[in-house]
Amino acid sequence: MSATPDDLLQVPLNDLHIAWGARMVPFAGYSMPVQYPEGLMAEHKHTRSAAGLFDVSHMGQLRLVGPDAAAAFETLVPVDVIDLGLGKQRYGLLLNDEGGIIDDLMFVNRDHANGGDLFVIVNGACKLGDIAHIQAKIGSRCQVIPMPERALLALQGPLAVTALSRLARGVEQLVFMTGGSFTVDTGAEKIDVYLTRSGYTGEDGFEISVQASDALALARALLAQPEVKPIGLGARNSLRLEAGLPLYGNDIDTTTTPIEAGLQWAIQKVRRAGGARAGGFPGADKILAQLAGEAGSVTRKRVGLKALARVPVREHVELQNLAGERIGEVTSGLLGPTIDQPIAMGYVPPSLATLGSQVNAMVRGKPVSMEVVTMPFVPTHYFRG
Repeated sequence: MSATPDDLLQVPLNDLHIAWGARMVPFAGYSMPVQYPEGLMAEHKHTRSAAGLFDVSHMGQLRLVGPDAAAAFETLVPVDVIDLGLGKQRYGLLLNDEGGIIDDLMFVNRDHANGGDLFVIVNGACKLGDIAHIQAKIGSRCQVIPMPERALLALQGPLAVTALSRLARGVEQLVFMTGGSFTVDTGAEKIDVYLTRSGYTGEDGFEISVQASDALALARALLAQPEVKPIGLGARNSLRLEAGLPLYGNDIDTTTTPIEAGLQWAIQKVRRAGGARAGGFPGADKILAQLAGEAGSVTRKRVGLKALARVPVREHVELQNLAGERIGEVTSGLLGPTIDQPIAMGYVPPSLATLGSQVNAMVRGKPVSMEVVTMPFVPTHYFRG
């Protein structure tokens, strides 16, 4: 049964969203803005050309604290946690015992040396389960501290640094996937935040963790900058798809492994076969076999697809080979606003995952020709210094 408005949780900026004319929808148990009066297309293009402010306060924030926190967390994810430098951020994958993805997440080393402090951000729809899982698995080795008192804002786009650096001195010195504590001076007050130069749009930008009681003042200060407009969930989805970034629940889930999902780049050498800390994570035998290319270990792969006709192809549309046999389905798809062409992601057998392979998407019973192409569909613009 769908949630009624009384069932939905509110994020700190809901009054602001409504004041700006947002169309609100249920999302991950929250009432969230899907778009504002200018519409998805305008919001998408504004983020690509200037700066967009996203309210992502439904995401889960937590800290793992203690001298054993990094080593403990490494037992749950197939990535290098122990060697992550101070102030550095990394993409991670929380796995089950079959190597399936429980959630994808971001984490920052805020302090290994002086007691250990990992700041972790997980997906909103998964956060309760993630926190319970982490607590059950490593709660005896470190403190697992949920942070429901924090809101999260994402400022994305090529002019994000221009807008934010007026309010928070020094943010321009950060590079992609680094973070730190900063003070935002709104003119009326000073707000302490922890932010990283990262995001999920393919553009330069920042994710800003702030005390929920300060979120409204921070959002108003950012929206007062001439480069910044509010952006909804609809454009966030189209931006991340153009960037070739998977959406949890659509493109990855507990039935997909990192290798099937094309996320092997997120597994550092130290955790692979022959590495100093190889394996030791859930599903390691299966995932390391897939990494080694053992015959039959991978039966499907996530690929990028472009339609050869101007017909949008949505998620759950069946994919067929040219002989008319079902081979998989589309997991995300839409008309890419930047490239003005239908794009999608989906899973196909390895034999059809090579660039240039053609498959058919069955849209309302009719085949739409699609070609396997390189992702991202739109070049990324992360600031690496």
